Amino acid sequence: MTEEKKVEEAKEEKAEVEVPKKFEKIVKEIEEMSVLDLSELVTILEDKFGVSAAAPVAMAMPGAGGEEGGAEEKSEFDIELTTVGDSKINVIKAVRAITGEGLKEAKGMVDGAPVMVKEGVAKEEAEEIKGQLEEAGATVTLK
Repeated sequence: MTEEKKVEEAKEEKAEVEVPKKFEKIVKEIEEMSVLDLSELVTILEDKFGVSAAAPVAMAMPGAGGEEGGAEEKSEFDIELTTVGDSKINVIKAVRAITGEGLKEAKGMVDGAPVMVKEGVAKEEAEEIKGQLEEAGATVTLK
């Protein structure tokens, strides 16, 4: 019964939109198209006019991130080793333990700071890794 109510509400919302007379024919044709045809039409219009249908959405997203409760919490983080600090050897050891890389590779990462140590890490693990690197004397940024 809830499904039926949702369908009715969707139909009511659809009915509230007034289409100007000059666009009635176009809107009617679009309503009769399949999703694949609509996707193809959007691509053609983007190419023809040199625009992107996704641009307005992408531009709106950064503003939404600052609102309280308006955006979903980030679940994956990239861990960037920003600066090494005074205890370079301890940072190299920490990078080796975190990445599983050899001594040469870990030293190369530390020498190349700022550098991404790990990417796409869950929040809890990212906080743990950040703590390990900071304990070793490094400055770390979660992105």
